[in-house]
Amino acid sequence: MDDSTKTQPGYGEIDQLKRYANDLAEVYKSEKERRRELEVVNKELQAAYFDTIYRLSLAAEFRDEDTGDHIMRMGRSCRLIAQKLGLPPEQVKNIEHAAPMHDVGKIGIPDSILLKPGKLTEEEFEIMKTHTIIGAKLLGNSKSEILRVGEEISLYHHERWDGKGYPHGLSGEDIPIVGRIVCVMDVFDAPTSRRPYKDPYPMEVALDIIKQESGKQFDPVLVDILLDNSDEITQIKGEVEAMKKSDGIPLEGFKWSDRDIIEGRNKSFNKRYVKP
Repeated sequence: MDDSTKTQPGYGEIDQLKRYANDLAEVYKSEKERRRELEVVNKELQAAYFDTIYRLSLAAEFRDEDTGDHIMRMGRSCRLIAQKLGLPPEQVKNIEHAAPMHDVGKIGIPDSILLKPGKLTEEEFEIMKTHTIIGAKLLGNSKSEILRVGEEISLYHHERWDGKGYPHGLSGEDIPIVGRIVCVMDVFDAPTSRRPYKDPYPMEVALDIIKQESGKQFDPVLVDILLDNSDEITQIKGEVEAMKKSDGIPLEGFKWSDRDIIEGRNKSFNKRYVKP
C-alpha cells in the first residue's frame, strides 16, 4: 500500500469534515443575520433618539412660534456653517442635532413674558435671560454627546463677541465655537420667523443685522462665512418653507415689532425699510 494512501482520511472522516463545514456555515449565516438585525435595531434606536431630541426642541419652540420652522432651519444652517468652517464631521453632526435645542430653556419662562407683544421691561428681560441657564440645567450631566453639546449651546448662544452678552459676559474665542455658530444663525433666522408678537421680517433685514453686528455681537469669521454662503442659507429656508408652507411678508410691508424697537437695532434700519 502506498504510504500516501495511509495518511488520507477515510469516508467516515470525510463525512465528519463535511458536517463540520456545514455547521460552520450555519453559524456564520446566523451571526450574519444577527448582525443585520442588530444594525436595524441600532438604526431604529438612533432614529428614535433624534426624534426625541427634535420633539424636545419643538416643545419649547411651539410656545412662541407656531410652525417649528425655526428649529428645522437652525439644525441645517448651523451644519452648513460648521462644515464651511472646516470642523470635523462628528462635530458637525453633533451641532446639527444639538442646535435646535438652543432655546429649550424657554420652557421655564412664564407666558406673560415669553408671549408679551410689547417691549419687555428690564425686570422681564432679566427673567427672559435665565432661559440659557434653565436650558443648560435641563440638558446637563448627560452621557449623550449630543445633549452635552446642546447644554453648551443653550448656555452660550447669547454670549457676544464684544463681551456684552449673557449669562457670563464671555468674549471672543472664550465663547465656545458651538455657541458662536448658533448665536449668529439664531439672530439671522429668528427675525424671519413668525412669533406671537411679530410677523416674519424680510431676509434683507436679517442680513443687515448680521453685517452691522460683525465684530460686535458676532464672530467676524462666522459672519463672513454666512454672507459668502447666504444663497445656500436662503435655499435651506425655502426648502423648509416648502415643506411647512410657511409665509413671509414683502419688504415694503415690513414693520418692526414693539419688542424689537430697541436702541442700536432698528434705528438705522427704519430709515431704509419703514416709511413714516
